[in-house]
Amino acid sequence: MYRILSSLAVAVALSGAQASAQELADMSDLEYAHIAYTADVIDIRYAHLALAISDNPAIHEFANTMIRDHTAVNAAALGLLEKLGATAQDNGFSQTLNANAEKIIDNLSQLRGAEFDKAYAENELAYHQAVNELVEDTMIPNIDNAEVKALFEQGLEIFKAHEGHAEVMVESLN
Repeated sequence: MYRILSSLAVAVALSGAQASAQELADMSDLEYAHIAYTADVIDIRYAHLALAISDNPAIHEFANTMIRDHTAVNAAALGLLEKLGATAQDNGFSQTLNANAEKIIDNLSQLRGAEFDKAYAENELAYHQAVNELVEDTMIPNIDNAEVKALFEQGLEIFKAHEGHAEVMVESLN
């Protein structure tokens, strides 16, 4: 079950609204901001689910880290948008991320014990890998505003650390 969820997470993060690579590359900074904010909120939701279902201290530690870090990055993003007098722009990619996250949350909600822990860890690893790749290879090279680009670069450093932590967590649960 957890491998199915991980595959879904990768598909969600990369395919979004069936947007082609060129369509993604052509999005505005404000559309990227909305996608990134949405991805952070989704991971916070996954973390709250993990805190509610898992009894594993390592899962709780990771989930609390996700909540803390993704909340902080989103707060910084909102602050920057306010400073710039801008608003993140909703888009089909963000909407599909949300819709598919509901499916993942529904599937994870059915699991308990070690099965949940493995599925959550696998999902977190796949999700961070896919989102990090999207941010690094598509978004950052196409962001126009220097301050927005710097924020994405800082966020990517944090989220690559999350990816490494998730990888260790997956290995320890297998």
